[in-house]
Amino acid sequence: MRFAMKKTGIRIALAAALTLNLSACFRPLYGPTASGESMQVALASVQVDDVVMAQDQERLGHYLRSELMFDLDGSGQAATPKRYRLKMQGSESVTTPIVSSTTARAEAGTIIGTIKFSLESLDGTKVYSEGVATSTATYDRSIQRFASLRAARDAEIRLAKVLAEQIKTRIASVLAVKPAGS
Repeated sequence: MRFAMKKTGIRIALAAALTLNLSACFRPLYGPTASGESMQVALASVQVDDVVMAQDQERLGHYLRSELMFDLDGSGQAATPKRYRLKMQGSESVTTPIVSSTTARAEAGTIIGTIKFSLESLDGTKVYSEGVATSTATYDRSIQRFASLRAARDAEIRLAKVLAEQIKTRIASVLAVKPAGS
C-alpha cells in the first residue's frame, strides 16, 4: 500500500513537471509577437493585393479581399505603414450533389474555393509564407432563378469569410514568431 502511494505521488509530480515544461512552448497567437509589437499592428502592416481569379469568378476574389482587408486592419486605409504584401490567386468550382429525380434539376449546390497565397516583403524580394486555403459552402437551389442566384452569392460570401479566416490565422502564426528586422 505504501509503495502504491509513493508510486502515485511520483506520477503526479512527473505529470506536473511535464505540464510546466510544456507550458513554456506555447505562445498565444494574438499576444505580442517575437519582435515585441502587438499582433494587431503586425497584421495591419500587411497590404492585400487584388486576388487573381479566372474570368467570371472575380466576385469571390472581391469578397475575399474585402474580408481580409477588414480582418487585418479594419479599414483598408494606410494608417499603419505597410511592410508585407499578400498575393493571392484562386479558383472556384460548383458541384451539384443533389438532383431531383422528378424534375432533373439540381436542388443544392456546393461552391469549392481554393486560394494560393504568399506573404512577401513589400518589395517582393523575400517570401515569408506560402500556402493554400480551401473550403466549401453549400446552398439550396430553387426553381426561382433569382432566389438561386442570391443563394449562390450568399454562399460565396460565406466561403470568402472562411477562406479569409484561414489565411489570416496562417499569416498571424508566421508574424507571431518573426523577429524584428527580418
